Amino acid sequence: MRPKISNRELLAFGQSLKAYRTAAKLTQEDLAALANLDRSYVGGEERGERNLTLLNLLTLSKALNARPAQLLAVFDNTIGKP
Repeated sequence: MRPKISNRELLAFGQSLKAYRTAAKLTQEDLAALANLDRSYVGGEERGERNLTLLNLLTLSKALNARPAQLLAVFDNTIGKP
């Protein structure tokens, strides 16, 4: 049975994405343009309203000059835990 991803986990990723974006001094619009995504998509990710795809994770991390693992580091202490 596949583990269920909660809104809490989506929000945790969104907060990580926002932290990297603001540290890079980018607006949502700036990041969206660099990643060739819609600004509303970036906002939805930051609010935990969207379930990120692998391709968009790679695109966003490249736009932020970060490794995908850095954006996912928020989960390092929870991997394998219910």
